[in-house]
Amino acid sequence: MTLLKESLPKTSQRVDVGSKRLINCNAVDVNQLMPLKYKWAWEHYLNGCANNWMPTEVPMSKDIELWKSNELSKDERHVIMRNLGFFSTAESLVGNNIVLAIFRHITNPEARQYLLRQAFEEAVHSHTFLYICESLGLDEGEVFNMYNEIPVIARKDQFEMKLTSDVLADGFTTATFEGAQKFLKNLIGYYIIMEGIFFYSGFVMILSFHRQNKMTGIGEQYQYILRDESIHLNFGIDLINGIKEENPEIWTPEFQQEIGELIEEAVELEIAYAEDCLPNGILGLRASMFRDYVQHIADRRLERIGLKGRYGSKNPFPWMSETIDLFKEKNFFETRVTEYQTAANLSWS
Repeated sequence: MTLLKESLPKTSQRVDVGSKRLINCNAVDVNQLMPLKYKWAWEHYLNGCANNWMPTEVPMSKDIELWKSNELSKDERHVIMRNLGFFSTAESLVGNNIVLAIFRHITNPEARQYLLRQAFEEAVHSHTFLYICESLGLDEGEVFNMYNEIPVIARKDQFEMKLTSDVLADGFTTATFEGAQKFLKNLIGYYIIMEGIFFYSGFVMILSFHRQNKMTGIGEQYQYILRDESIHLNFGIDLINGIKEENPEIWTPEFQQEIGELIEEAVELEIAYAEDCLPNGILGLRASMFRDYVQHIADRRLERIGLKGRYGSKNPFPWMSETIDLFKEKNFFETRVTEYQTAANLSWS
C-alpha cells in the first residue's frame, strides 16, 4: 500500500496551528484544542450545544388520541410505521459509525469535539423513536427489528454498514492512499447519503402529516431532528472538503466517478423505500414524486462536495424549501428558526 505523506513531530511545546491536520497528523497532540485552526468545526459544535433538547419535552397527547382513533387510514399508519422502522436503527448506525469508525482516525481536536457532540445527539434521536413507540403503545420489537425484516430498510442499512466495516477492518489506516479513500468514502456515505439523502426523504413523509395538523408531536420532534441533522450535514461537508483540500492526491477522477456511482446506488435504494412506504399515496404524496425529490437533493449534495449534479430534477415539494432551503443550508440557523433551545414548542419565522 502507498503511504501518504505525514507531518513530522515537533519538538516545541507550543502548538503550531499550521501543523494541525484533519487526518494523519503526528505533529500536534490530538488533545490540544487551542489554538483553533478549523473554526468551522468549533462553530458547528457551539450551534449543536445551543440546540439542546430531549424528546420527553414534547407533548404526545394529541398523537396518542389520533393514533387510537379511526381517523388515520391504513396507508397513513403504514407510512408512519415504516418511517419509524427506518429511523429507529439508522440513528444508532450513525452513532456507532462516529464512535467506532470515524473518531479514532480524526486527528484534529476541534473536529473531535464536534463528533462527541454529534454522538450525543444521535443517542437523543434514538431515544426519540423509543419515546414515540412507548407513547403510542407500539410493538417496540416490531419497529426496532424492521431493519432485519423489511427488505427496503435492510438494503439501506446494509449499504451503510459495509462502509463502516471497511474502516473497522484489521490493519485499516488512513495513512495509506487506499485507506484515506475508504475513509473519505465512509464520510460521504454517512454524511452525504445517510443524513443528507436518506433522512431528508423521511422528513418529507412525516412533516407532511404535521402540515395537515396530524401527529403534531411526532412532527415537532422531527423538526428538532431536522435541525440537528442540518448541522451534521454541514459539518460533514466541511470535513469532507477539508480532507480533500489537505490530501488532493486521493480525489482522483476515478475516485470521483466511484463516489458518483455510490450516490446513484443510494438514490435507487431510497426510491425503492419510498415506493414501499407509499404503495397507494397519501396526503398528496405519491411514490413517483420521491424519485424527483431524491434526485433533486442528491444533486445538491454532489455540488456541495465539488461534483456535478447528475439528474437535473426539480423539487416536487416546494414547501420543504420553506422549512429548510437546500441551497442555503449553511444559513439555516440564522434565518429559519427563531426559538429552539429547551422550549417544548418550535416557533418558525
